[in-house]
Amino acid sequence: MRLVIDGDGSPVKDTTIEIAQKYSLPVVIVTSIDHYSKKEYPAFVEFVYVDRGADSADFKIVSLIQPQDFLITQDYGLASLVLPKAEHVLHQTGMEYTQMNIDSLLTQRFIGSKMRQAKQRTKGPKPYTNEDRQHFITTLEGLIQQSQLSSK
Repeated sequence: MRLVIDGDGSPVKDTTIEIAQKYSLPVVIVTSIDHYSKKEYPAFVEFVYVDRGADSADFKIVSLIQPQDFLITQDYGLASLVLPKAEHVLHQTGMEYTQMNIDSLLTQRFIGSKMRQAKQRTKGPKPYTNEDRQHFITTLEGLIQQSQLSSK
């Protein structure tokens, strides 16, 4: 089991690393070379850098993901591609992507895109809050514990 993070712009990298350390899990952060960092990270954290490009990180994540992995992403399209492959796919707010909710999320994204193309205003994402972070922590830890129990 690994925690894989869609790293471009993720506000939960450090939080996920802390949780991974608590449960002795490896972390893989996939991000564009544009986000290269010299920051020191623990040995259990691996960075995979990809070339510039809108979907470079997404394609790399799809190729890296394994059945027991967790993916953390805010990208609904990537979530839909990885859902059949990963153990769990989570949004940074703690919402779990499922086969039951992914179609409506993709539909909302499509409608928003069409509205923006038609020069109509759409609301952007809400600011990331401490409540979002706490919900993410609670959900991620609960799913890790559940997965560890079921694998014994």
